Amino acid sequence: MTAALAEVGPRLKRMRAQRDVTLTELAAATGISKSTLSRLEGGQRKPNLELLLPIAAAHRIPLDELVGAPEVGDPRVRFTPRKRNGRTVVPLTRQPGGIQAWKAIIPPESGEPDLRTHEGYEWLYVLAGQVRLILADHDITMGPGEVAEFDTRLPHWFGAAGDQPVEVLSLLGRQGERIHVRAAPRKG
Repeated sequence: MTAALAEVGPRLKRMRAQRDVTLTELAAATGISKSTLSRLEGGQRKPNLELLLPIAAAHRIPLDELVGAPEVGDPRVRFTPRKRNGRTVVPLTRQPGGIQAWKAIIPPESGEPDLRTHEGYEWLYVLAGQVRLILADHDITMGPGEVAEFDTRLPHWFGAAGDQPVEVLSLLGRQGERIHVRAAPRKG
């Protein structure tokens, strides 16, 4: 932030010079004294809205362009997939804590499933393939579009049900946080 503020003065001076406007002309257009404008451009005066708004209006440019505000970033989340226990996992949330979203591509595995327990509540959506979910005494096979939600304190495991990989979307929250899915009302 400090570096961004330090760039405002030189940017103001460049914009004024590109428009071939003198300090005297800008002072007359903004009502800001010539000495204040000079100190602002030279970095001896901190920029504030009282000064920047009239300058932006005089140059007929948006305030964010005047101060070089960063563009609003692309809202898409782009994380690098990583391998975890042979599975490809892509985090889909940026913030730590709260509900975490993951896409997982799970290859077929040999051997007995290793059931685990941990704090939390999970919501699992099958994107592609056949998923085997073992949850305590239940052994369930789910296909694309099917959803399961469960308390992760129960022994559980999920993976590919057959010899093909499976893709799932997983939302995991702290204990007590549940994901609420709203369905469209039935047409009668």
